[in-house]
Amino acid sequence: MNPLWTVALLVASNVFMTAAWYWHVRDRDLHWPLPVIILISWLLALPEYCLAVPANRFGSLKYGGAFTTPQLKIIQEGITLTVFFAFSMLVLKETPRWQEAVGMLLIFAGVAVALSGRS
Repeated sequence: MNPLWTVALLVASNVFMTAAWYWHVRDRDLHWPLPVIILISWLLALPEYCLAVPANRFGSLKYGGAFTTPQLKIIQEGITLTVFFAFSMLVLKETPRWQEAVGMLLIFAGVAVALSGRS
């Protein structure tokens, strides 16, 4: 699988997972029972798995992909933070502090290190 397809599937899966974990935080007036919120979140997480599992399987060197399993996980973490920061600003209306932005840059440095040295 083309590495860009792997990354695209991981980005799409993260949109669903971030929504599943944080959609209910944006509205303080949301007084639904916790089991209902959990059920809705679980339903949002289902498409995440339908995208993440193939991304990881087909992106893996073992299945003809371009990445080692640790690289897939590290890429996933970088994507997770990127999607979360966008969600935080656009949906939750929370701007990350400079310390959080620096932390994210350090994680991206880790992604760059993990992907370096491979042809």
